[in-house]
Amino acid sequence: MNNIPSVDLADFLSDDPQRKQKFVDEIGSAYEEIGFVSLKNHFLSDTLVQDLYKEIKAFFALSVEEKKKYEIEGLGGQRGYVSFGKEHAKGKKEGDLKEFWHFGQEPDTDANLIDEYPDNVVVNELPDFNATGMEAYRMLEKTGIYVLRALALYIGVDEHYFDHWAANGNSILRPIHYPPITEEPKGAVRAGAHGDINLITLLMGASTGGLQVLRKDGEWIDATPEEDELVINVGDMLERHTNNKLRSTIHRVVNPPKEQWGTPRYSIPFFMHPRSDMDLSCMPECVDKQHPKAFDDITAGEFLRQRLIEIGLIKK
Repeated sequence: MNNIPSVDLADFLSDDPQRKQKFVDEIGSAYEEIGFVSLKNHFLSDTLVQDLYKEIKAFFALSVEEKKKYEIEGLGGQRGYVSFGKEHAKGKKEGDLKEFWHFGQEPDTDANLIDEYPDNVVVNELPDFNATGMEAYRMLEKTGIYVLRALALYIGVDEHYFDHWAANGNSILRPIHYPPITEEPKGAVRAGAHGDINLITLLMGASTGGLQVLRKDGEWIDATPEEDELVINVGDMLERHTNNKLRSTIHRVVNPPKEQWGTPRYSIPFFMHPRSDMDLSCMPECVDKQHPKAFDDITAGEFLRQRLIEIGLIKK
């Protein structure tokens, strides 16, 4: 396998039971094998993608002083701006060569979560920035819920098993800017080797290159989707909940060849988190004599806090 498998969400959404089952089998086996797929026919329109890139490029082009106004203390980076080099991969001390923004959940009023999630930060200089970001957030959330429905069927539970937890979950949309590299990085890369914290990650912008996935045999392979595809991978929460049945694969964003150092890179991952009170205990359907329970019981909120400390975004 020299690239990640490609799947078509239109198969799952069709009225043909065989096409739907084909999608379930393809994405489930891919997630057991390598933990990554590229997905076509998601809910993001080309226009929305173009509008979002226009807005985020305009934001990151603001001066450092203007951007710093939106770096809010006390939120652990969960909303607004996070400045260059502040985050690092688990186990590394060198900061990643990136700056980013966080859009977060705006829950339904009847979800009783208004007090749990901080408000999104409004960028005054760009009147369309927040509305465009949250429209993309909703379309990525919708796509992610259908992927989770397919995985629920693959595991052998009710198709809507994840719906309640994901629909008003603690998900984050993170537009990332990797600025041009101006001097030899001292041990730092654009994003160090890591596994994602959440249930699944839906990534826009991987087609610009740099994303690599660690294969089972220890070889790094380039993840090269088509331009209109999302890259979607399993996170640590889902690996834990499925008792290692679905794999959270280590991945990284490598620095470009030296002749391309002057080129910035943008990518936009959507980290799909459940509500913080979701029980991540190993699902009984994934535990047997050959696969004994591998993880202690924990909630999503407890697990998230542990990991945010490990990657340097919040203090103990």
